[in-house]
Amino acid sequence: MSTKVQTAEGEAVAFYDIDPHEHPAHGSTMLGFWLYLMSDCLIFATLFAIYGVLGGNFAAGPSPADLFNLPLVAVSTTALLLSSITYGFAMLEMEQNKQGTTQLWLAITGVLGAVFLGLTLYEFYHMIHEGAVPQRSGFLSAFFVLVGTHALHVTFGIIWLVTLMVQVARRGLIPANQIRVQCLSMFWHFLDVIWIGVFTVVYLMGMLR
Repeated sequence: MSTKVQTAEGEAVAFYDIDPHEHPAHGSTMLGFWLYLMSDCLIFATLFAIYGVLGGNFAAGPSPADLFNLPLVAVSTTALLLSSITYGFAMLEMEQNKQGTTQLWLAITGVLGAVFLGLTLYEFYHMIHEGAVPQRSGFLSAFFVLVGTHALHVTFGIIWLVTLMVQVARRGLIPANQIRVQCLSMFWHFLDVIWIGVFTVVYLMGMLR
């Protein structure tokens, strides 16, 4: 059933259709997740802007050159970027409906993500041990908020990954689980892109200040 109005030419124009009809499976899920990622982009854009304003405010305290260990950050960055590649392998195996190898690549992705998170927490611990706490300067406040927010997202991603692996192990690669794997893939790659920005703006450019 649809609502129609007669035009001057005698043609009936339908404004909307209220008859039940089929919708693409999980189409709203993908749309909703894209909206979530866009909102996350706004959050990180705000944090980058804050760091751009406060990043040079050292308040006679330590500067990036005094605190950052670039070789350590390079290792953690490599681990995170490799995890994006291994997740891509998991997606390829899922498309071929290979549950075992999909789980294997997801597990490798989780391990690499855990390595990145562990190195990030070690960096935080080392900085705090040296007295470089968030309230020490505007630079440190902006640094801990930006990098800490990214680390929190990675933590959430790992928890989601483990939960998803349990679901796949119990129910297999059913369509609902495949949609979940795709959503997590977008989230994981999104975190990689954000980290490339963090590594460039915070670490590389910070060493030049």
